[in-house]
Amino acid sequence: EFETKYTTADKGWNAQTLHLYSHCGTHADAPWHYDAGDTTIDDIPLERCIVPAWIVDFPEVQPKALLGVESLGRAGEAVQPGEGLLLRTGWSRRIGTTEYYDALPRIGPDLAEWMASKRIGVLGVEPPAVADPHNIEEITAIHRTLLRAHILIVEGLTNLEAISREKVTFIAL
Repeated sequence: EFETKYTTADKGWNAQTLHLYSHCGTHADAPWHYDAGDTTIDDIPLERCIVPAWIVDFPEVQPKALLGVESLGRAGEAVQPGEGLLLRTGWSRRIGTTEYYDALPRIGPDLAEWMASKRIGVLGVEPPAVADPHNIEEITAIHRTLLRAHILIVEGLTNLEAISREKVTFIAL
């Protein structure tokens, strides 16, 4: 939602005031978001937002798929504490469709627990959430498992298909 603030006719430039939902586009979740602690996004140290990250391919992900540990491949064996996992599902190609939000692939409970036990630093996903936003129990449980383990969740990533390396430096600012 936006409103025109200035125009070239009255001020010499065009500008608008934007009103955005905090979870539109690419965004990061803080513990406070799911009652998993008092930390808000501005309390997360910047060094936690810059990590080596593994690109994990899920090339044939189906709508409402439950992603598990068995699909991590080499990254699952190589990832070190503090590193990130970026899940390349191709889901961002569905932006603008009802499927993007209503049928997104989800992090399974076993995968969330595994990431917590491995002390993953950042989890990046293409869908707008890590779990089904229509299932309050699922979305709350997955977020709390990850956030209580101090995993920075970055949702709504795009253009992961442009990355040709298996490991990158990920910067979420």
